Amino acid sequence: MEKLTVAPRTGHPTLLYSELVTDFTDLKCDIAVLGMPFGAAYTPRQYSNDQTNAPQALRDLTDRMVRHPTHYDFDIEGPLLQERDDIRFIDCGDVMPDLNDPEAHKRRAETAVRQILRGGGMPVVLGGDHGITNPVLRGFDEVGPVTLVHIDAHLDWRDEVNGVRDGLSSVIRRASELPFIKNIVQIGLRAQGSGRPADYRAAKEWGADLISAYELHDIGMDAVLARIPDGGNYYLTIDADGLDCAIMPAVDGPAPGGVTFLQARKLIHGLVKKGRVVGMDIVEIQPAKDNASKISCVTAGRLIVNLIGATIRAGYFDKK
Repeated sequence: MEKLTVAPRTGHPTLLYSELVTDFTDLKCDIAVLGMPFGAAYTPRQYSNDQTNAPQALRDLTDRMVRHPTHYDFDIEGPLLQERDDIRFIDCGDVMPDLNDPEAHKRRAETAVRQILRGGGMPVVLGGDHGITNPVLRGFDEVGPVTLVHIDAHLDWRDEVNGVRDGLSSVIRRASELPFIKNIVQIGLRAQGSGRPADYRAAKEWGADLISAYELHDIGMDAVLARIPDGGNYYLTIDADGLDCAIMPAVDGPAPGGVTFLQARKLIHGLVKKGRVVGMDIVEIQPAKDNASKISCVTAGRLIVNLIGATIRAGYFDKK
């Protein structure tokens, strides 16, 4: 008999049609999505901020980011996985908190990232607020020297806020204390955040390369890429408010004049070619503030698509 109906649409359980895998035993993969909805709250209300909804909001818009994984994509000169049937692309689900142990989700995220890396995978982490980045970064301790590349409107060098030292305003200061973080490049800085003059001085004294959005627009992303050490391991952390609010309105602190999609795309492709991108996160999307087109989540997804396609084309996952 002719097929009369199709199954009801229930959304996408994974990002970009990837395989769902939640068993980390002997995990082998090439690219692994990991959701980390919760960071470290400064106040009781922040335990369930809107950023916690972002990982699933991104997954739900999979078919807005990529119509079909086998169709040609001009951003990456081929389909999502570049017609490769040997690429294992997985979604590991979300790291959830334990109300009886407020630090447990951070330890689990660190362990999950370390297991992904040991299995040959490149983690792509969906936040959450920016407090998720340091638990993730601590899982890179076996990778070797890492250059941290940071897109953000804000400096994130506070030592603590309300006694919390691992929160969203302290991301880069805590990262600077990790022994394997050797270089820090911060791109898109503008307007005003939680940073004070002393925090700015601390960043400069450590040796972070601080590139305001205005300097970026004057000199261009090629010049910024030239300032990033060649041949390194690069971890890219993207705070959504680092991007211009015309393409990323769903943020808590919108600031005009941010990094454009074309500049962010050029950064991703440039880093892939300069050395090895070992991981990426995108954080601080507030889905309730996205407009009707869901452009914030789609923009984030398209940056992830560019990383996936570029790394496959560059031979990152070629079997030796």
